[in-house]
Amino acid sequence: MNKEDVTAILEKVKNGEVEVDAAAAFLKDLPFKDLGFAKVDNHRSLRNGYPEVIYCEGKSLAEIEGIVKEMLKHENNILASRASKEVYERIKEIAPEAVYHERPQMIFIEKQKLEKTKSKILVVSGGTSDIPVAEEAVVTAEALGNSVERLYDVGVAGIHRLLGNLDKFNEAQVIITVAGMEGALASVVGGLVDKPVIAVPTSVGYGANFGGVSALLTMLNSCASGIGVVNIDNGFGAAYLASTINLQIEKAREEG
Repeated sequence: MNKEDVTAILEKVKNGEVEVDAAAAFLKDLPFKDLGFAKVDNHRSLRNGYPEVIYCEGKSLAEIEGIVKEMLKHENNILASRASKEVYERIKEIAPEAVYHERPQMIFIEKQKLEKTKSKILVVSGGTSDIPVAEEAVVTAEALGNSVERLYDVGVAGIHRLLGNLDKFNEAQVIITVAGMEGALASVVGGLVDKPVIAVPTSVGYGANFGGVSALLTMLNSCASGIGVVNIDNGFGAAYLASTINLQIEKAREEG
């Protein structure tokens, strides 16, 4: 349920097209629905512009199914992260239109078609091993209505690969860099562009990488300006932040 849905029902009440009791029934599950094991935040899209996203790790199949069923009642687009193939098969039974993105382990159910932004988010990975996290960012950003472009395997070990694609950086409004090992990619990109750069450290790397901590610390300690850092392997968080920035750019463009 989004702002447009609520506005439409209130306009119908105002015009006498819908009875007050019917409108109240429509709105009764705002701001949340208590399922006993979960409180589904139906108010999220009204506050933040996006419906609640389901984080599947640690939830049982029955719990995930219950949450999805509740969200489907409101015709929300549904995004589920860290979802196994088993979770997908269960969800597909109640939502045949569900699409599974196997590499980032994400499920998307599109109930409302979103117009893609003119402003673009560029997702860049240091290596091929970073692609699962990069794809989590791509799928999330696209599900939130953004135009997205990929640029993969352009890490600093072969920096000519990155420098040969500067046109892509110039075309983007927000950039997400995804890298493990020492995580230097974000600093290099930050020093080349005048765009916000969101850095995602990954857990890719050998022992002294400490499961992504070395990349995280490199990104936090970057001397390049304009870089924000999210948590290790958090492609979703990077995309959500990038989408928020991108939509503000779109609003400014429309108002200007």
